[in-house]
Amino acid sequence: MDHGAAVRWIEGLDRMGMKFGLERMQALMSALGQPVAGIPAVHVVGTNGKSSVTRMTAAILAAHGVRTGAYLSPHITGWGERIALDGVDISPGAFAHAASRVSDAVRGVPGGAITQFEALTAVALDALCTARAEVIVLEAGLGGRLDATNVVDADVVAVTGVDLDHTDLLGETLPQIAAEKLAVARDGLSAVLLGPLAPDARDAVAPIMARRGLSGWAVGQEIAVRSGNGLLVTISTPNGALADMDIPVHGDWQRGNLALAVGAAEQVLGRGVDRDRVERAIREMRNPGRLQIILGSPIIVLDGAHNPAGAAALAATLPEILGDIRPVAVIGMMADKDASGICEALAPAISAACVTRASSGRAIRPEFIARMLEIRGVPVQVVPGPARALERACLDAGPDGAVLVAGSLHLLSDLAPIAVASGSENASGRLAAAHGRDASAEEIWGQ
Repeated sequence: MDHGAAVRWIEGLDRMGMKFGLERMQALMSALGQPVAGIPAVHVVGTNGKSSVTRMTAAILAAHGVRTGAYLSPHITGWGERIALDGVDISPGAFAHAASRVSDAVRGVPGGAITQFEALTAVALDALCTARAEVIVLEAGLGGRLDATNVVDADVVAVTGVDLDHTDLLGETLPQIAAEKLAVARDGLSAVLLGPLAPDARDAVAPIMARRGLSGWAVGQEIAVRSGNGLLVTISTPNGALADMDIPVHGDWQRGNLALAVGAAEQVLGRGVDRDRVERAIREMRNPGRLQIILGSPIIVLDGAHNPAGAAALAATLPEILGDIRPVAVIGMMADKDASGICEALAPAISAACVTRASSGRAIRPEFIARMLEIRGVPVQVVPGPARALERACLDAGPDGAVLVAGSLHLLSDLAPIAVASGSENASGRLAAAHGRDASAEEIWGQ
């Protein structure tokens, strides 16, 4: 199949929805010849920050000369954004080739059917094997134990955080959720990296690690991160210190993600990393929809915060980015999210909101979100359609103000191309850079 047919095949699988379990994925990997067997892997799990840690870890490894593949989810601009090699999104030819192989291999799966996420995971692993990736960094889609990504035998596991999210699937308590995430680590693994966990999350993780013989480094213990003036950050690990790196990484939580990524990269390399290479790698890294700043009039900030913990971290970081400016928010959410908790976190940080409905069948009615914000004192307008909501918010913010787009990655997918076209991105996100990289993508991916 060609690239267009591959995309149509992937999109057609959406009707199957989400089905937990590894039986189909294991059969698919067997039919494909176990494509990533023997390739070292870093498995990133956690409630928030997985994409950032995955991209950062992959970028650091690539900067040290390691041919590094990355698999991420979900995407903002297109399916190919989920699969990268040395920071370059998969080429159309490589995507089509892998999708053809996976489509053919489905005959070897019990029942002859797979989910969309299973298909994408298999496409990524097959394509990265074909492209001769030396290391693969991949983020779990949901949980870990029964997630499609758990067909790799990870050499390093990075846990970004543990919070109450997807409780209907992962468990209603932090210990239950922690167990689901840590299940991607084989018993006795000594390269488990923990992000800056809240005290209750640490209490949930510690007995599981002790019981299963898991060990490694934790941010705040073996890994230390300290902010300096401006955007200077110092990260220390048992291998030494990376002092005063000048990196456009905003927010304590995102600097914690960077520290986690440094630790994960060092575990893969078996040694310390080079300060200048880390600094350059993070400066050049694209991270769509994660504190992505579009410079213009007004400034637009795109962030995928879609649960209370992510929204609280975003709200705490906005003053670092915008100073005294309180943005007008464009907000839309999915029906399975904690709208009240997200609104509670964002309300103090925004001046007003344009609430809309993202182009997804699972989107919540904007009137409900508007009510949640109104009772918290936020002036609200319900605006039909994401594009019109962004236009209204930009007008309300004025040329010297700021607009925040948050609440759902589906909403970001609707609005990121419009926002990027309206301004220019700074070093914290280079979504538009991909448009000029077709030649290098074909060269790197070999298709």
